[in-house]
Amino acid sequence: MPPAEVFDKAPVTVRHHLEYGLARATLGLVEAIPLRLAAGMACHVARIYFQFSRRRRIAIDNILRAGITTDSRTATRMARASFEHFALTLVESARCDFLFRNDTWKKHVAINLPPEVNAILDDPSQGMILGCGHYGNWEVAGQIMALRKPLVGVSRPMSNPLTQDLLRVRRPQVRMRLIPKHDGDLLRFLGILKNYEILALMMDQHSGSRGLAVPFFGTPAGTHTAIALLHLVTRTPLVFGVCRRVGLMQFELTASGPLQYTATGNKTEDIRAILMWLNTCLEQAIRIAPEQYLWGHRRWKSIA
Repeated sequence: MPPAEVFDKAPVTVRHHLEYGLARATLGLVEAIPLRLAAGMACHVARIYFQFSRRRRIAIDNILRAGITTDSRTATRMARASFEHFALTLVESARCDFLFRNDTWKKHVAINLPPEVNAILDDPSQGMILGCGHYGNWEVAGQIMALRKPLVGVSRPMSNPLTQDLLRVRRPQVRMRLIPKHDGDLLRFLGILKNYEILALMMDQHSGSRGLAVPFFGTPAGTHTAIALLHLVTRTPLVFGVCRRVGLMQFELTASGPLQYTATGNKTEDIRAILMWLNTCLEQAIRIAPEQYLWGHRRWKSIA
């Protein structure tokens, strides 16, 4: 398996050292205390952060805009729960290394994949494009899928290079690696698919003017086109997957069947149709457990 690409590193400052020290101490505490205590502390911090963060208003407005509820109080409760969910995701991700020791993960993850997806994962001469969103625990999802077939994810580099290295070293040593995000560079993605690996792409990031405006909960949202282009060009199977939390450190990994799409020859409309399918899959997952979606990011920013 090719090594992960090297993330460009910013110059290290005093602030970076202080942030690194805090991150290392926090990780040490999370690993040292009982899981339920760590989860409770994380949720408490998330509730405090929710009260003062500017993303509180963003999350509430997004929930109302999506039509998950029309009641402001309910939207506020969902938004708070979303912040707590993200805090739990961080704790679970910090502690999930034990899941991959001696097949312990089988006690914590229920896998429900269609036969067609299992066939792709078992075929050493077949790659896969995995579409996913900021829902459930996407870190655990990637690591579980990587047990079946090497997986490559795309990650935005952190501003603190020391913390970046810390998290890279602490990540469980499964067949999953991350490469830095470079918009518009599809050639490296083609290489991954030619190696018959899984290319996992988050498809709910705001694209700005470089993407297409595709409905998400009925409102146009700037959506990156790379995932659809790759499917059209390579004909690599495209699957949507999620890893929903069903309890503390308990998950259910599910996926759609591979997309069966016949190109029309109109590239823009073909891309739009594929992205609409992915958005619909994500919407359906969110409606099951709205609090497990990361509502605090600006999904409906202007695309002008």
